[in-house]
Amino acid sequence: MTIALPNAPAFGTPVEQRPHPELLNFLATRRSASAVTLAAPAPSGDEIAALISLAARVPDHGKLSPWRFIVLEGDGKAAFAARLEELALSRGDAKAVAKLAKLKIPPAGVAVISRPKVREIPEWEQVLSAGAVCTTLLYAAQALGYGANWITDWYAYDAQANAILGVEADEKVAGFIFMGTLKEPPLERERPDPAALTTVWRP
Repeated sequence: MTIALPNAPAFGTPVEQRPHPELLNFLATRRSASAVTLAAPAPSGDEIAALISLAARVPDHGKLSPWRFIVLEGDGKAAFAARLEELALSRGDAKAVAKLAKLKIPPAGVAVISRPKVREIPEWEQVLSAGAVCTTLLYAAQALGYGANWITDWYAYDAQANAILGVEADEKVAGFIFMGTLKEPPLERERPDPAALTTVWRP
């Protein structure tokens, strides 16, 4: 699988905005894949770099880039999983060991790290931007034809696991986006009723 992205517009040049009905169809049928159903091949290094460049185009009030990326692939990903397994075993936590399947099985992943900066922009907005990065990275991988899943599990919140990953004290894991080739199409799940969740404000 190859990816061909258009060149990013130069700074300050007009950016064409037009309808994309194919994108609406994608959003209407998009479905995350179970991480344990993802197999090789994964996106290539060039594809992952391209996906990250797309994810970095999210809304970012103040242009702070309050997030960064850690790519997990190949031997590095296997070593990270092994370190986490060792940590869980040292605690006698069989449940935590079992939950590592969602990390071990997919052939590649990207950790999105939220790193709010002390600026006039509220921290909450910067955290939301990191969530937008996760969503965009997930959607971009799926639009490229791969299965993908946004995972947060104990190793996203555990201080020792974060240290193994290289997360700093003032950072948090916004999510792991795991990617691979689908073994089987995911089944549609129950969706919320938007009307039941929507009100129209009136004075």
